Amino acid sequence: MDFDLGDEQRMLKDSIDRLVDEQYDFGRRSKYLAQPPSWSRELWRRFAEMGLLGLPFAEADGGFGGGPVETMLMMEAVGRGLLLEPYLATVVLGGGFLRLCGTPSQRRSLIPPLVNGDSLMAFAHSESQARYALNDIATTARREGASWVIDGRKRYVLHGDCAEKLVVSARVGGGRRDEEGIALFVVDANAAGVVRRSYSTQDRLRAADIAFNAVQVSDAALLGEPGRALPVIERVVDAAIAALCAEAVGAMQRAHDLTVEYLKVRKQFGVAIGSFQALQHRAVDMLVMLEQARSMAMYATMMVDAPDALERSKAISAAKVQIGRSGRFIGQQAVQLHGGIGVTEEAQVGHYLRRLSMIELMFGDTDHHLVKLARSGGLVTVEG
Repeated sequence: MDFDLGDEQRMLKDSIDRLVDEQYDFGRRSKYLAQPPSWSRELWRRFAEMGLLGLPFAEADGGFGGGPVETMLMMEAVGRGLLLEPYLATVVLGGGFLRLCGTPSQRRSLIPPLVNGDSLMAFAHSESQARYALNDIATTARREGASWVIDGRKRYVLHGDCAEKLVVSARVGGGRRDEEGIALFVVDANAAGVVRRSYSTQDRLRAADIAFNAVQVSDAALLGEPGRALPVIERVVDAAIAALCAEAVGAMQRAHDLTVEYLKVRKQFGVAIGSFQALQHRAVDMLVMLEQARSMAMYATMMVDAPDALERSKAISAAKVQIGRSGRFIGQQAVQLHGGIGVTEEAQVGHYLRRLSMIELMFGDTDHHLVKLARSGGLVTVEG
């Protein structure tokens, strides 16, 4: 595998990093949080102007024509700056379904406004009883004449409070945990029967619990073949996990940088505490965990488009395990090495720990993916 960036990718990385450095210091982030919708619409427009919202979409659909590496570069910057904007929800999740199973008509009507920053999307999939099982769907969609009628409840819909369009999973056949019988629909978030309860998550992002009460949609709302949506859901979620791994690496890098800077300036007994060998060792341990996480995040990125679903899933689970372990270690060490100030709202490292903790839980925690990886035979097959 070649992990070197091309010239265009390096230029992209430089432009994204410069934007985050100039527009997303910790003070500005606090201001964005204090005003609706708890993120910056102005920065979202900047993303659109720079083509960042179109990174994974084909040029024929009005996008940049990039791939997983370009998404990785963007998500690393998201993590480093603790960005609040709905990039994962809109571009990676919502946009992922449009890319993979949208009809030409759906792509023409839905992708351009997304790329231009005029439309936001969210993936309404998780349900209370399902935990991390992607096939556990109780929400139903039944035929009534020329329409589909959707009934059910979805929880923790990331940025579901501000999305105009929802990609909704619903069961059109089979039992609640059957792999067959799942369909995907694009639903207007303001349609009759859609009820949203929005809230702030632990890491200060936005989410919503959404009820669908006899929501009617037409056949034009169907994404892909009804009853066979699970493989597409798994593929998009794998891509989202790889993106989250990249975001976590950006967050870990910044948490480590802040901690090393603090060790250099905080004085105890008349000297910088960074001169104490025990604290130097802890900072080095953080760096080792960071580099392990970076390697696995890059591996996950390279495997996102792997044609073998099992090999892709194993790689993504292995990366999620390492990211969970590294994120927990680096976040906790960063807070502890900052001392009492590390747990205050004014200290940045505490916010990085919060985000890293949430990333560990999203789409399956460390234990879930470790069990999943073990049951699939592990990442490395031993002959003999």
